[in-house]
Amino acid sequence: MNEEKQLHKAQSGRIPYWFKVVTVFFFGWVVLYAARQILAPLMGEVQLEFGLNKKQLGLIMSVFFLAYAALQIPSGILGDKIGKKKVLVPGFLLFGLFVAFTGMTTTFVYFLTAWIIVGAAQGTYYGPQYAVSSEAIPERRITLGSAIINSGMAFGTSIGFYISSYVTLEWGFSWRVPFYIMAVPIILVSLAMAKIIKERPKPEPELDENGDEKEPFQFLSLFKNRNLILSYITIFCSIYGFFMILTWLPYYLENERNITGGNIAFVSSLLPWAAIPGSIFFSYLSDRLGRRRPVLMIMLPLAFIATASIVYFESMAILYTALILYGIVGKISTNPVLIAVVANNAPKSAYSTAFSVYNFIGMCASILAPYITGFIYDQTESMANGFYLAAGLLLIGFISVLFLKEDKPVPTEA
Repeated sequence: MNEEKQLHKAQSGRIPYWFKVVTVFFFGWVVLYAARQILAPLMGEVQLEFGLNKKQLGLIMSVFFLAYAALQIPSGILGDKIGKKKVLVPGFLLFGLFVAFTGMTTTFVYFLTAWIIVGAAQGTYYGPQYAVSSEAIPERRITLGSAIINSGMAFGTSIGFYISSYVTLEWGFSWRVPFYIMAVPIILVSLAMAKIIKERPKPEPELDENGDEKEPFQFLSLFKNRNLILSYITIFCSIYGFFMILTWLPYYLENERNITGGNIAFVSSLLPWAAIPGSIFFSYLSDRLGRRRPVLMIMLPLAFIATASIVYFESMAILYTALILYGIVGKISTNPVLIAVVANNAPKSAYSTAFSVYNFIGMCASILAPYITGFIYDQTESMANGFYLAAGLLLIGFISVLFLKEDKPVPTEA
């Protein structure tokens, strides 16, 4: 009862509770992605520091995402059992502390260990976060609200590129300094979460059409729902290409397109900045239509064309256009639409678990993408085939979307 009063008080304030939730989670994604992306422009510096080959460079991000993915389902289940806030805040604090520690390491083993812990700490965020926001945001605005939260990924990606590109490559500071810089806002965001998030009381037992209490949620039921399975396949295919590009694009620009210094940050940032209007537009369109499938059927083929075009054409103008197009229709923009698919099909009592499974399966692709792309690069001395593989997976995602079943439109804006 006390929790219910606190939540009602938070929702009845001058600023609606869901506005506050969207804002703090937006900044959560900003710092989370900025911390990841400070490493990408520094890969050459880290390679020289520790004497690494390209497969080992790819391994850095692969083990990071392995730890991130490994914590998805446990943190989701824990969030449903003990409370989402109790998982989110400690996880984010740990994240901030070990980002700073990563910059202090002096050997590759310590560096990799610290970076793995950063990945594990980040892994406590996704499921509980989208569970809290899906409960707080009104249903008719859930895709748009999720898109605003999701756009923090775009801001963070660009900010991370700029911090490390300028601090280290332009201004000549050690590659360690960006890690120290990032630790401060991460800890501040964790404190903001502690203040803003209000734990929602556990929902009343769901009733069937006869008014009887439904059987308790079973984990395997998530894999018996057609739309959830298809959303899991689609996000895997989408995330593979996204993290392949995020990890290797700066290296590709420097070594195969002869772009250097701060220009790497500018070109790499075309993608995330384009994702902001793209994400909001397609999410708004999805909410207006009350359907997700038609929107995804437009976005995925365009993402395929953009991914292949990055390396297929030698023209710099086409490279810029392809990056902008990918930003508009790529993973950052498709994610809110797929989140709405999950929210519409998962049991409310297990939102945290359902979103964690969704992200776990998607992030398995992020484990594979950096290493496989590095392996392909070592074997062929060209990164083009890595991009073509990512493009091919997007076609598989498109085929999955064709089988989504939407019998009844979800509520739309009046």
